[in-house]
Amino acid sequence: MQELSLIQQLSVMLLPLIFAVTVHEAAHGWVADKLGDPTARELGRITFNPIPHIDLIGTILLPLGLYTLSTLVGGVGFLFGYAKPVPVDAARLNHPRRDMALVAAAGPGANLVMALLWVGVVALAPYIGSQFPGPGVFLMQAGAFGVLINLFLMVLNLLPIPPLDGSRVVTSLLPLSLAHRYARLEPWGLVILLVLLLSGWLGSALVPMVFSLYKLLLGVALL
Repeated sequence: MQELSLIQQLSVMLLPLIFAVTVHEAAHGWVADKLGDPTARELGRITFNPIPHIDLIGTILLPLGLYTLSTLVGGVGFLFGYAKPVPVDAARLNHPRRDMALVAAAGPGANLVMALLWVGVVALAPYIGSQFPGPGVFLMQAGAFGVLINLFLMVLNLLPIPPLDGSRVVTSLLPLSLAHRYARLEPWGLVILLVLLLSGWLGSALVPMVFSLYKLLLGVALL
């Protein structure tokens, strides 16, 4: 097996990451459009072209910074990022409370579909690698990372912490009085996530689920 250069390794992770976060957002917009809100379509956000979804900080600088720092300290290169949120006007949806839950669920649903597609890439990689070793290694590693990052984003976004997608689903299921109180947590959502991350609770909750799903889909343990 050929080793990948540093640039190739970065490409292995960047391409799956960019599509994981941008298709996630496009899915929100596509479902919203089908349910009566054309805002995302009017803004050109329902597209697999990643450019309209790219956020300078979240899609480019943050992943590159994380990868650089994690490799400089001697760890395994790590990438994470996000795309521009797709705007959704709940007032334009046919059934605002129900439809907001469906719009929210579309993002993690898209990540699940992409994870399955990357499983297909992993399955094809050995056949390509038998004739073209370099591309075969690249596809195997890109596919494996594509499965991992999409599963991670799916599980993370299903958490019921505002403004993650899971909180939108919970809001639509709660009685209105409780939903309004729950929605007031949103300004504190990032603080809550940061506290959970730094305390180690977030990793303790997410990692076992993500690794179990990874093993289920690819038949091998990540570690």
